[in-house]
Amino acid sequence: MKISVDLHIHSDLSPCGDSMMTPGNIVGMAVVNGLDAIAITDHNCWLNVPVALNFAKEYGITVIPGMELETIEEIHVVCLFPDTEAIKAFQEIVDKSYSPGENISDIFGKQNIYDEDDEILGEHIPMLLAPTGISIDDVFEMVDNLGGIAYPAHVNRDSYSVLASFGMMPYGYPHKVVEISMDCDIDEFVGSYPEMRQYKFIRSSDAHYCEKISEEGTFIEVDENTPEKIIKSLKLGNIIY
Repeated sequence: MKISVDLHIHSDLSPCGDSMMTPGNIVGMAVVNGLDAIAITDHNCWLNVPVALNFAKEYGITVIPGMELETIEEIHVVCLFPDTEAIKAFQEIVDKSYSPGENISDIFGKQNIYDEDDEILGEHIPMLLAPTGISIDDVFEMVDNLGGIAYPAHVNRDSYSVLASFGMMPYGYPHKVVEISMDCDIDEFVGSYPEMRQYKFIRSSDAHYCEKISEEGTFIEVDENTPEKIIKSLKLGNIIY
C-alpha cells in the first residue's frame, strides 16, 4: 500500500519550535493535510512523543517515535523507532553521552513538555540545542540495534548536514535513504553531488510551525501502516517519486 508521510516534525519541546506545535495540534494538522503517518523528531529528546501517540489513536494516524539527534560533529540525524521502549533505551544512551547546560529560554526558546490534555506540563531544563557525545560513525548501528533506522537529515543544506561538514557520506553508511528538504531540486543537488545518485531521497518538512507541516509529504510503499513496517520500507528504499 502507498502512504503519505512527513517524518521530520518538531514540537514545542524543541526550543526552536513554535508554541502552537503542541502534540495535539501537530497530529490534527497532519490529519487535515491528508498524511497517513508522521514522526515527532525533537532535538535530542523524545518526551512529547507519548502524548502524540495518544492523539494518534484518537485521530487514526500513525505516529512514529523519533528524535533528531545532533552528533558530536554537529550533524543532524533523523532517528526513528518502532516503539516507545526502543526510543526510551536510545534516550538513555543519548543522556549518558553528554552533559548539556541549562537551556536559556529567553534566548533559545522554551522547551515545553505536554500532558495528555495538550496542556504544558513543564519545561525540559537541559539545553537541547547542543551536540551530543554520539559520533556520526556510531549512530546508525546504535539505532539499528534497537530496531529503528537513522539517516542523515537535510543533506542538501549548508549547515548541520553531513555533506556540509564532510563533503561526503560517512564511510560504510548502511541504508539506501537520506533526507532532503521539501524545496530541494534533486537534479541540481545530484549535479553538485553525483555520488548521491545511489540513494533514495525522502522529503520531509522539518516543520517548526503548524503551517509548515507537509500537505503532500513523501509517498512510500509499505506492507502495513505501522512504525515497524515504515522503518522496514525506509531501509529498503521503497520511496515513490
